Order: sequence, then C-alpha cells, then structure tokens
Amino acid sequence: MEVKRKPQWLRIKLKQDPNFGYVNNVLKKFSLNTVCEEANCPNRLECFNKKTATFMILGSQCSRNCRFCNVTHGELQAVDPNEPKKVAKAAQELGLRHVVITSVTRDDLPDGGAAHFAETVKAIRELDPSMVVEVLIPDLQGKEEAIRTVVEAKPEIINHNIETVPRLYEAVRPMAIYQRSLELLELVKEMDPTIYTKSGIMVGLGETYDEVISTLKDLREVSCDFLTIGQYLAPSKKHYPIVEYVTPEIFKQYKEVGEDLGFGYVASDPLVRSSYYAADALEKNRNVIKSR
Repeated sequence: MEVKRKPQWLRIKLKQDPNFGYVNNVLKKFSLNTVCEEANCPNRLECFNKKTATFMILGSQCSRNCRFCNVTHGELQAVDPNEPKKVAKAAQELGLRHVVITSVTRDDLPDGGAAHFAETVKAIRELDPSMVVEVLIPDLQGKEEAIRTVVEAKPEIINHNIETVPRLYEAVRPMAIYQRSLELLELVKEMDPTIYTKSGIMVGLGETYDEVISTLKDLREVSCDFLTIGQYLAPSKKHYPIVEYVTPEIFKQYKEVGEDLGFGYVASDPLVRSSYYAADALEKNRNVIKSR
C-alpha cells in the first residue's frame, strides 16, 4: 500500500527546552516507563517540556498485539512491588497536579493488574492528597471484581479507550471486544457515579463518519463523561495502515456532535491523544458534570 504523505496540519515543530531533560532524568532515576515513549506519542516533546508525562506501569511488554499500537508485544516482566511508590515520588518531583497512569495489558495476571493500579493510586494519595489521579486502564477482561478494585481506589477519572468503531475491531484489535469495553465504562458508573469516565477513539483507520457518530452515541448511552478523538498514525509499515488523514474541519464536526450528545468535555483534533491536556477535562468541566 502506498505510504500517504503527512499533511501540513500534522507536522510538529520540534522544540526542546531544559524541562525535557529534567523529565527524562526523573524517569531514569526511578526506572519508570511512560506511554509517551513506548507508544511513540507525537506530543512527547511538548508534554516533556511542560514537565508532565503519562506513567506506564506493569512493565513495557504487552500480552496483546493490537495492530495499531507501538507498545511491544513480548516476554512479560515481573510486576515491581515498589513501582507504585516510585510513580508517586516521580510525580511529586515533577510537580504534577494531574497524574495520568496507564499500563500495558496483562492478561497473564488474574486481575489484569487492577490491584497494582489501586496501589499506585493509594501511593500517590499518601504522598500528596491534592494530586488529581486519572487512570487509563485496559479492559481487565471484563472481570467485575477487577474493575471494582480500581473503582474502590477512587481515582478522579477512569479512562478506557474504545479505540475504533465496532466493524474494525477484528482487523485493528482482535483480542478486544467492543461491547466489553462499553460494559466496563458502564460498570464504573454503576459502582461509583462520582467517578468521571473517559474514552477515546482514533480516526483514519477506514471508519465512516456515520460509524464514528454511532460510536459516540454508544459511549453516551453508558454515561461516558469525557471524550478524545485523534488521528491514527501508524508507528511503522508493519502496523495497520493509515487509510485516511481526517481534516481538521471534520474533527471540529465531531467535537460539535459530541458536545450536542452531552459529553462534558470533547478534545477532537488530529494531534489529540488520550492524556493530552488531560487536566483540562476536569478543571473546565467539574461543575458542568456535577450539575447534571
């Protein structure tokens, strides 16, 4: 398949300042992974320069091999029991007010890593109760008790990405189940309505406009609060190919539709990723959501 030329609106000006090196040094000091690096995020430089990063726990090897993802599929690593405290200390050193924690998928663990997520939230709370905690979790194989473990740790936001429209699941993420992801978001709200839920999708994989709108409606049906929509960028020629570069005008349309559907916050732009400007969703919309 012909490699599509990246349009102007997706070209990033690389500018590095001293904060970039500082963030890297903190991550190395505590031997921590970030999804910023493992997933080759296009906003890595900007976020590092702003002294923020999304911590990736439970190792750097994933038990799944989704065709869109740059995180490595390989030999799974032992869980580091000290990792929760390391994340908390790193977040404190970086001066973060909004901490985002994600992980590789660990289907080999009985709870999918839910207890490790909970311990990480607890460690942050103990070190600095004022920090806002957002977790971006895998589907935990839909296990209700695992989901409850994360919910009972009471992060302010639980994010789980739907990633794409249901028709493309078999081709893009064959080890995931669309309905299971929706049910996870619904379960979080049933278990604790005070926790904000968040999800995100990629576009440019061959989905239609109507399929995206249908997916947004599905997310609102399970009371999802926050939404992110961004352009899919293939990490390599071996990954799922880019079918289309979606124009900024279409992203604006998705944002308008999402707001009309009742999402409290919609970030829709070619360079948007799950945790890009993550604090904005909570800070700008806390009162909007709670007044419903």
